[in-house]
Amino acid sequence: MASNSLRLSSSSVWRNSVDVFSQSSTRDSYDDEEALKWATLQKLATYNRLKKGLLVKSNGSGGNSIDEVDIQNLGVQEKKELIERLMRDSEGGNEKFLLKLRKRLDRVGIDLPKIEVRFEHLKVDAKVYVGSRALPSFLNSVWNMLEGFFNCLHILPDRKKNLSILSDVSGIIKPGRMALLLGPPSSGKTTLLLALAGRLDSDLKVSGRVTYNGHEMHEFVPNRTAAYISQNDCHIGELTVKETLAFSARCQGIGFRYEMLAELSRREKEANVKPDPDIDLFMKAAATEGQEASVVTDYVLKLLGLDICANTVVGSDMMRGISGGQKKRVTTGEMLVGPSNALFMDEISTGLDSSTTYQIVNSLGHTVHILEGTAVISLLQPDPETYNLFDDIILLSDGHIVYQGPREHVLEFFESMGFKCPDRKGVADFLQEVTSKQDQEKYWLHRDEPHRFIPAQEFSKAYQAFHVGQRMRVDLGTPFDKSKSHPAALTTNKFGVKKMELLKACTSREILLMKRNAFLYIFKSSQLFLMALIAMTLFLRTNMHKESVKDGGIYMGALFFTVTCIMFNGMPEMAITMGRLPVFYKHRDLQFYPPWSYSLPAWIIKIPISVIEAFVWIVLTYYVIGLDPNVGRLFKQYLLLVLLNQMGTALYRCIAAIGRTLVVANKCGSFALLILFALGGFVLSRDNVHVWWIWGYWLSPMMYGMNAIAVNEFLGHQWNRVVPNTTEPLGIMILKSRGFFPYAYWYWIGVGALLGFTLLFNFCFTLALSFLDPIGKPQAVMPEESYEGRSRESIDQGRNSHGEANHNRRKGMVLPFEPHSITFDDITYSVDMPQQLKEQGIPENKLMLLKGVSGAFRPGVLTALMGVSGAGKTTLMDVLAGRKTGGYIEGHITISGYPKKQETFARISGYCEQNDIHSPHVTVYESLLYSAWLRLPSDVNSERKKMFVDEVMELVELKSLRDALVGLPGVSGLSTEQRKRLTIAVELVANPSIIFMDEPTSGLDARAAAIVMRTVRNTVDTGRTVVCTIHQPSIDIFEAFDELLLMKQGGLELYVGPVGRHSCELIKYFEEIEGINKIREGYNPATWALEVTSSNQELILGVDFTEVYRNSDLYRRNKALIKELSTPQPGSRDLSFRTQYSQSFLIQFLTCLWKQRASYWRNPPYTAARFFFTTSIALLFGTMFWDLGNKRRVRQDLFNSMGCMYSAVTFIGIQNASSVQPVVAVEKTVFYRERAAGMYSSMAYALAQVLVEIPYIFVQTVVYGVIVYSMIGFEWTAAKFFWYIFFMFVTLLYYTFFGMMTVAVAPNPSIASIVSGLFFGLWNLFAGFIVPRTRIPIWWRWYYWANPVAWTLYGLLASQYGDVKDVLEDEHVSVAEFLQTYFGYEHDFIGVSAAVVSGFTLLFAFVFALSTRVLNFQNR
Repeated sequence: MASNSLRLSSSSVWRNSVDVFSQSSTRDSYDDEEALKWATLQKLATYNRLKKGLLVKSNGSGGNSIDEVDIQNLGVQEKKELIERLMRDSEGGNEKFLLKLRKRLDRVGIDLPKIEVRFEHLKVDAKVYVGSRALPSFLNSVWNMLEGFFNCLHILPDRKKNLSILSDVSGIIKPGRMALLLGPPSSGKTTLLLALAGRLDSDLKVSGRVTYNGHEMHEFVPNRTAAYISQNDCHIGELTVKETLAFSARCQGIGFRYEMLAELSRREKEANVKPDPDIDLFMKAAATEGQEASVVTDYVLKLLGLDICANTVVGSDMMRGISGGQKKRVTTGEMLVGPSNALFMDEISTGLDSSTTYQIVNSLGHTVHILEGTAVISLLQPDPETYNLFDDIILLSDGHIVYQGPREHVLEFFESMGFKCPDRKGVADFLQEVTSKQDQEKYWLHRDEPHRFIPAQEFSKAYQAFHVGQRMRVDLGTPFDKSKSHPAALTTNKFGVKKMELLKACTSREILLMKRNAFLYIFKSSQLFLMALIAMTLFLRTNMHKESVKDGGIYMGALFFTVTCIMFNGMPEMAITMGRLPVFYKHRDLQFYPPWSYSLPAWIIKIPISVIEAFVWIVLTYYVIGLDPNVGRLFKQYLLLVLLNQMGTALYRCIAAIGRTLVVANKCGSFALLILFALGGFVLSRDNVHVWWIWGYWLSPMMYGMNAIAVNEFLGHQWNRVVPNTTEPLGIMILKSRGFFPYAYWYWIGVGALLGFTLLFNFCFTLALSFLDPIGKPQAVMPEESYEGRSRESIDQGRNSHGEANHNRRKGMVLPFEPHSITFDDITYSVDMPQQLKEQGIPENKLMLLKGVSGAFRPGVLTALMGVSGAGKTTLMDVLAGRKTGGYIEGHITISGYPKKQETFARISGYCEQNDIHSPHVTVYESLLYSAWLRLPSDVNSERKKMFVDEVMELVELKSLRDALVGLPGVSGLSTEQRKRLTIAVELVANPSIIFMDEPTSGLDARAAAIVMRTVRNTVDTGRTVVCTIHQPSIDIFEAFDELLLMKQGGLELYVGPVGRHSCELIKYFEEIEGINKIREGYNPATWALEVTSSNQELILGVDFTEVYRNSDLYRRNKALIKELSTPQPGSRDLSFRTQYSQSFLIQFLTCLWKQRASYWRNPPYTAARFFFTTSIALLFGTMFWDLGNKRRVRQDLFNSMGCMYSAVTFIGIQNASSVQPVVAVEKTVFYRERAAGMYSSMAYALAQVLVEIPYIFVQTVVYGVIVYSMIGFEWTAAKFFWYIFFMFVTLLYYTFFGMMTVAVAPNPSIASIVSGLFFGLWNLFAGFIVPRTRIPIWWRWYYWANPVAWTLYGLLASQYGDVKDVLEDEHVSVAEFLQTYFGYEHDFIGVSAAVVSGFTLLFAFVFALSTRVLNFQNR
């Protein structure tokens, strides 16, 4: 029984690990040496036998030698050689190896585990807002919060509508068969895959059941039994490809590989069977646990073609790494290295060319077929060769399964419904289009009968009656026999390896990431070093006296600055943690490791950083500032600073894990930090903390830090003397004057508290990681008509749609336009030779990217630019469109016979970029109206512009998305295909004569690509000149083009001419060239043309296709056409416009302001969050500093009031500046596109961006000002209230404009954030609060006058207290005199302060506008 159980459980591992097997090259007979060594191995005990193997090595003389090796000591080179031998036969190596492996297992009767997945009556619903109610406007966001609250109390009903994602679907995924999941966008493919993998979101309403081998989901661990491979690539950018896969393999473990191998080895020994040494070695290495780099990792790298970039970092938005296609393969490989038994793969081919997709699917097919795995794979545009690799097809549409069954019967089913796939049409493309309302009619078989649109629901019912559907129903009615389920098929262990192994894996990865991020930590330490230097020179001991309590106040300021710098220097930890959270959530859901094994290394390994940073600060500042010269106190302060830094970094990690998004973490984090900061004992004295806030004082870690550092200093020897007219030592008087505890034991209380807070925050970090899920999931806005249409589908199904598809084309366009041709003759484009190439010995100064390209594009003709990667397609298009920002262009370009001038050309042309760049917070209609308003001539009235926009929306099929929010790509809003159509529409509403489109179908599925190409074709049929670059189009897409300009590597053309019906002209041209292979029946002409003209073919045939073309009649005809079109037609005139832009400056400004207003209104994470944050801070300060405004008894009262003003200005100001940066950064990329299109003047855009902030900041100021002014109890006079509101308003303005300015002058948002952070630190130090101007050394006083925050505090304090004559009890002078002597503030100077802060506001706004106009960080 035991051996049978072992035999049964053993083989589960090889489902995925063997994914990666390939054929080993071994000899059929063993020589004596090999037989002898094998016999020696067989004598070992089973445990030792599994740790040893025979390694085949080349002996250098053409033969091989056999060495006995320890599996755990296999070197990198030895593993590489093993992999090379296994993959030697590139054609069928993988399949042959798997067959050998299966034969080895079958020979001794080892069974492989199999999984049959069933889903019965599966129904998935979501609750969504519909129409304008779903738009995230300011009011909607407020109402959503209130409605959610009242819903919980059952006071209001839920206004969300039910949206059905999957509608009562059932089916079986059988082992040993490859299933292809197809369906148009939003059909429910991802939801189905997530449901099958047991990964559905808890917010969804799910009914029905999913079973594995008859077992319910709760009976095993689905996340480890099945692997869901997401369509979103989420990886740590700093790790290399190999490190990413190796970490995944290490966490997932080896499953049952070891048990299987032990049983296999035992049976082989009994049967006296000798396995292939390479296969044996590989299987033993794959079954060895605890390896940092498993041999399976190397094999998966080779299998997926990732071995060429194995040591390249994955990369991120801010770090260059591997390509998008390679990243997609890393996502796939991350799960293949593990032992999961079922694979659910979501759109794994995005970004891959067809040949790579074919190879990957083919390899997966070998694994599934030979090792009886279970796989469902969703693909976007599978070509016919890839499609034919699948056994079963699952077709989804509108949440219904239209067909599920063998591939061979799918066309038979649709023919029974009256639809036939055309001969030159890919079956996968046909299947995705035949359920679409727009495309269905063209596949109607019975031309003599009128077509009636058949919806998905009707197809689904027909499928149930089809013989395949009937057989599926019978199979579902027969329960799975659980006794036949292999014990190893379903995983019941939560984690793949022991928890200590997982901790080791996470620790080694954390150390590696610290090394990769060394620059960040060096930069942090350098920044601290710079602040320490400034502190040294500001608080220089020669200027620091120790004679009075006032002198002690300056030292207290130095200590407060020390605590602030050390604590806040850990703030980058929040961004680092936030950046890695998506990867953590993915790993947690896949159960790679427990959360504590992630959080513990993140804390422990950062301790040396705290030690170094505290050391840097204390070495530079302690003795130079003149702190107590006692070595014991120095070391005690050092310990305190280390703990402060640790507490700070733990706090930021905790905030990041609780906030989970940058916006929420910034807002909540700032709020929490403000409480710690304000109640830290320095800004507000303990004696003045109200009873309702005293809990906050005792819970503030900063308070313990300040008390401990103050006690450590002021109870020292140099402060232990009594000044005249007092009875207490000076140090104790200083401590008491600021409300600190004058007891030595408070140092140790502070140390203990900081250690406790460090442990608490790290514990909370772990809890947050364990129990909180990511927020802000992607959600599309559903238009009301779409929702209603989906609900009425069954009612409308009888409606005849005959002729609707051609309606737009017949209707024409509202506005007339003038057709234009474009010719280009002998175009060359070069750039300065890159330094790397010069270092390789290349003598030329310029690198040629285009070499004498010629051609002509005409109205009503759709032209394709095609070629291999690096051929220069986009480069040529950029040159012709005038989008290049650098380089050298030579040659002749004419527009309708006249030389091209970019200023006028921009007015009659449109450019659809490959990256769909739009303002995210406006609707589709607003985006189009905005473009039309700025680009159509000023003589076109408002009504006609709106009519034209409606016409274009119909043309590109965007009518149903009129009020949908555009959103951010991959995050929210429109889908990729809808975004692509919007990009085209935005250019069309400009009524251009010539349109350039860069890769209009990239990243789209077949149906979406068909929609886009129909849009493009409709555009051409209006008489416009349209040029598109294409990569590897399907037959349908390729044959939609009229002409082709085919380019090869090096920027040379090799065919410029007609495509012809069924590509006959192109095929005829190339087949006439001697040596070219004839095209196969049904083969894609575009793929064939690229293959037969490749550089390898040129070498084989000994021809230069460019020379062949230039010696052809076609070339001569083209030259004649270019000459003809380069001559102006009689009666024509050159392009000219009265003004540079279509609209006046005022109209440009008002239109930009209109769009910015709409963008801000619909961006609640920015506007509403800022409003809530300000209101919360106002209430916080109001209750914290309650009624302190009219207290003027002692100088501490003034310090408290100033502390309130200083904290508010610093925190709200910095929050405004940092939150506006990402908003402006997103709009900056849109601005580059719009400026290149000649839509407006840069100054109009900048002025609108500046002015749109003013009403929001004004409301923010008034809300804050009224709450705080009344609660704190400042003097109620009109003048003082006005000055308070004025200074706060202008201060928030200049902070916001400063944030905008840094984005404009910096090349990317990260640098803008770093630069602004440095300035904020300096503004904070020289504001006059930590150290007053009268005590700032003369060499730093200039910066005080150049500091806007200093002028703000001057104006606020002088306007409130500069005219108060009340006498301070402890200073025996009036409040006004104290302000003048201590701070240097004079009441008569308020007007100057107001003028200066207004000047800073205008300066920052002007620099923002100027930078927007002058600087361009877009390199093309």
